[in-house]
Amino acid sequence: MSSKPRIVFIVSDGTGITAETFSQSILAQFELPFRQIRMPFINTVDKAHQAVREINEYAKSSGLEPIVFTTLVDSEVNAIVSEANCVMMDMFQTFIVPLEQALGVKSTHAIGRFHNNADTESYKNRIEAINFSLAHDDGQSNQNLADADVILVGVSRSGKTPTSLYLAMQYGLKSANYPLIPDDFERNQMPSDLMPFRKKLFGLTIDPMRLSEIRNERRPGSNYAKIENCRYEVSAAEAMMRKQAIPWLSTTNKSIEEIATTILQEINPDRSNY
Repeated sequence: MSSKPRIVFIVSDGTGITAETFSQSILAQFELPFRQIRMPFINTVDKAHQAVREINEYAKSSGLEPIVFTTLVDSEVNAIVSEANCVMMDMFQTFIVPLEQALGVKSTHAIGRFHNNADTESYKNRIEAINFSLAHDDGQSNQNLADADVILVGVSRSGKTPTSLYLAMQYGLKSANYPLIPDDFERNQMPSDLMPFRKKLFGLTIDPMRLSEIRNERRPGSNYAKIENCRYEVSAAEAMMRKQAIPWLSTTNKSIEEIATTILQEINPDRSNY
């Protein structure tokens, strides 16, 4: 079997981000290499013809039909793209048509409707949450922690920052994060600024070996990255979490999506935008 990646086009009249995410979930079921090419804003006949030309060129040069995932509302644009030499996965036809039949109503067929939300309350909440998470990253600020939906704690490089930003961007959650440092371990206490908000705390930990690898990429050969130091910090951090009855999980073998989902189940925020 060839190890050459199979070309996958994501053709959308919007950003294509939703279609790309969905296609990744589907393609992950196959232990084959794929190369995804996103074609956003294909919302006119001319752009549709150009997309078809590019898809056909890849088909001709590779000798294989590219796989094409589409989310195209305009029927004329969709019809043009469907003529490409490809294996086409029309996500709207797959889902919208059966839903129209089940619901007994026609969909709006509005281009970019999912992303046309810059003036909605939920969108503004997400922007506010992102700003909050950036301002409260890595213990930069202890202001307004009462407004936080969750405060992530853990040793440095255990995944707190990307998780905080993911929660803010995807779910509009105000997420702060604090690193646990040697001073905290010596006192065997969480940072004093956090104790009034103990019920908001959620801990992240990580395998010491993996932590050492990550830290060595940032500060090679430093005491910060030594496996002995990593073992000590992880052990001390986990002991503190147990002592304070703070829920926590290991990020070692988990994706950011899995980590976020676990946190959401634990804190059960009152949100309607996910």
